[in-house]
Amino acid sequence: MDASMGWHSYDGGKSLGTRGSEEGLIVQDQEHDGGARICLERDARVAPFAITCGLYGWFVHTCFLSSQTEAETAFGQMKVDMERMIGLLPDVEAEREGAEGRLLEAISKFVERFPT
Repeated sequence: MDASMGWHSYDGGKSLGTRGSEEGLIVQDQEHDGGARICLERDARVAPFAITCGLYGWFVHTCFLSSQTEAETAFGQMKVDMERMIGLLPDVEAEREGAEGRLLEAISKFVERFPT
């Protein structure tokens, strides 16, 4: 992955302050050049905080949190884990043996670590 790739504001920050998929107020919304997005909402429909994230073409996951500290910590941890999964994509795209299985295992572990 190119060193210039990384996280940046989704759509130039236009989504901040609008309602997200969990009907909360979007307070952080970032996209990764490698093909991922993560969004933090406050005052979501079913919890004080919600994080929805995904790897384009692979998965979308939402988890709910009860405090701002918990949500901000999880947001940072999720970004790190998602970067690891993004790092597996070139192998999957090149159809290297076992790469898709490694990615699917990483996604499964991610969902277990950050349950709904």
